[in-house]
Amino acid sequence: MPRTSKNEAPILVDEPPIEGRYVDLDGYTVGFETFRLDADPAPLFRGLPDDRCQLPRWGYVIKGRVAFRLAEREETYEAGDAYYVPPGHTPIHYAGAEIIEFSPTDVLAQTIPVVMDNLQSAAVAARNPG
Repeated sequence: MPRTSKNEAPILVDEPPIEGRYVDLDGYTVGFETFRLDADPAPLFRGLPDDRCQLPRWGYVIKGRVAFRLAEREETYEAGDAYYVPPGHTPIHYAGAEIIEFSPTDVLAQTIPVVMDNLQSAAVAARNPG
C-alpha cells in the first residue's frame, strides 16, 4: 500500500506564507502544509466556478487553526480537529498552523493551473503598480 510522511514528501511550494509538501498516493494527493503568515488566498481562485475552490478537502489540523469560507457560512478548525470541506469554498490561513489534507489528484490538477496563473498575475501587478 502506498504511504508517505512529511519528511519524505518533496517541497513543491516554498513561499513566505506557506510551505507545501505534496505526494500523490493512488489518485489522492496528501498535502502537508505549514502556514507562516496569516493569508486570505481567495483571489487566487478567480476563474474557477463562483471564484471558489472546487476541490473537496479532507484534513486534520496538527497545530493552530485554519478556516474555510463557503457561500453560506465560515467554518474554523483548530488543532486536533479532523474536517471535510466540500467544493465551493475559499481557505483562510493563520500563521503557525500545520495541517495534513487529502484531495482527489485529478481535481487538484484542474485547480492548480488557475491558482498559479492568478499568483503570477498578482506578482506581475505588484512589480508594475500603476
